[in-house]
Amino acid sequence: MNTDIAILEFRPGPGGEEAKIWAYDLMRMYTRYANLCGWKVEQIAENVIRVRGEQAFAKLQYEAGTHRVQRIPATERSGRIHTSTATVAVLPEIPAQEIFIRPEDLEWEFYRSGGKGGQNVNKVSSAARVRHKPTGIVASAQTERDQFQNRAVALSILRAKLWEMEEIKHSQQLGAARSVIGRGMRAEKIRTYNFPQDRVTDHRINKSWRRLEDILDGKIDKVIQELQTAQV
Repeated sequence: MNTDIAILEFRPGPGGEEAKIWAYDLMRMYTRYANLCGWKVEQIAENVIRVRGEQAFAKLQYEAGTHRVQRIPATERSGRIHTSTATVAVLPEIPAQEIFIRPEDLEWEFYRSGGKGGQNVNKVSSAARVRHKPTGIVASAQTERDQFQNRAVALSILRAKLWEMEEIKHSQQLGAARSVIGRGMRAEKIRTYNFPQDRVTDHRINKSWRRLEDILDGKIDKVIQELQTAQV
């Protein structure tokens, strides 16, 4: 496992358009945090980024879980506060020799990317999506210039997701012996971002911080440090 690389995947929860916006806001927050750390960030799929930098996975691993936001959406005319969620998966890069995947277990699909990237991205079917038939896990990549590179990235994401699946099984087997922080448990509600009260609360360590807008702008180092300290 390479602790200097973290793959972050953002999935909107129930809540329609507001949940999608919240998932994007979280991706922006971690991108900005990575930039402040001097790390390199690549968006490798619509809802996936890869972060490279010293101890990137070690620092970000406890951000995995369900993030809840309470705020008035821009489209809300009556001023009513909505609650939305998005899940964040934080995965390491797993070398091919650590997780063997049988080629016959893979189902590939190649398509034209709808994202940015110029004529090559839009006119050539270079984007890759792979489904692992035994588990149903799907991974995709669309930002590299050719199909071969996107295949390699999609396989890397798939290995990370298979690793996460095994970690979740292991954590469930440990039961009460699990760490107070947890890792990779997407259903676990870990944090609430309350706009009316200008407060961010991490439910695992029962601690809150003010200046919510600053945190969403990437200034989350104090939060990450508290979680690392609690884990120790």
